Amino acid sequence: MNKFFIGISGWRYAPWRKNFYPEGLVQKKELYFASRSVNSIEINGSFYALQTPERYANWYADTPANFVFSVKAPRYITHIRRLNDVEEPIANFFASGIFELKEKLGAILWQFPPSFKFNEEQFLQFLQLLPKTTAEAAKNTLKFHPDFKLPAQAAKSQRIRHAVEIRNQSFVDPAFIKLLRRHNVALVVADSAKRFPYAEDITSDFVYMRLHGDTELYKSGYSKAAIEHWYKRIKAWCRGSYPKDAKLIGKRVRLHETLDIFCYFDNTDKLWAPQDARHLSALLGIDQDLQKPTDLLQDIAS
Repeated sequence: MNKFFIGISGWRYAPWRKNFYPEGLVQKKELYFASRSVNSIEINGSFYALQTPERYANWYADTPANFVFSVKAPRYITHIRRLNDVEEPIANFFASGIFELKEKLGAILWQFPPSFKFNEEQFLQFLQLLPKTTAEAAKNTLKFHPDFKLPAQAAKSQRIRHAVEIRNQSFVDPAFIKLLRRHNVALVVADSAKRFPYAEDITSDFVYMRLHGDTELYKSGYSKAAIEHWYKRIKAWCRGSYPKDAKLIGKRVRLHETLDIFCYFDNTDKLWAPQDARHLSALLGIDQDLQKPTDLLQDIAS
């Protein structure tokens, strides 16, 4: 069975208060509210700075049992170091506490800046540094953090999924797609209002989508027709086929029989993301597990 994780990128935005978040909702309850309105959230704070085990543990505790987080990897690795000498920074990231999310850890997003160009040898070395399981991550992390231990109840054999978002035209190269497929790393299907390269090559046994705005980057919402457009694409991938008009960098290959879908709406500037995520969730039939705002307020009050 396909699993659908449809949600929002981040959850702490001041303009959402008194809009998505009801008036009077205290800030410390925003994650509680958001994680019952959608079934997945992409953590953004980890992109700007390493978080702490206590913070990840609190996020785990604040969310329901069937909830999933994806984690945005540090820009220090992708934007500042630009993949140069990053073995230790990658270990620092995995030592920072993300395994406190335990079974709620979905995928890790590696986003590259528009100025970062594809270098096949460099990217291969980077992919080889990415651990595929929690056990492998622990082994690699111990090289730089001798006292590191996986949290209690964290599965040692849990798979770690990785997704890569590109923003430079040089990545439109079949060699790049081959590398991702060889390492079972997903190419992010990123809708960016034509600002960045767009491709729909499925390179892993899961799909990772980031929808940044239908017509205006980070700002515009998705119309009913636009949401249905993405719904049809998801259904095609889940049937093991590409949409007829799929824009591909590499060759069409046979897709995995079961593809999990991670989809995050990042059009946060004008408050569209939560309602767009709920609209797509309804089309996919996973909204029955979500709570209505009125019910959430009663739960919080009690």
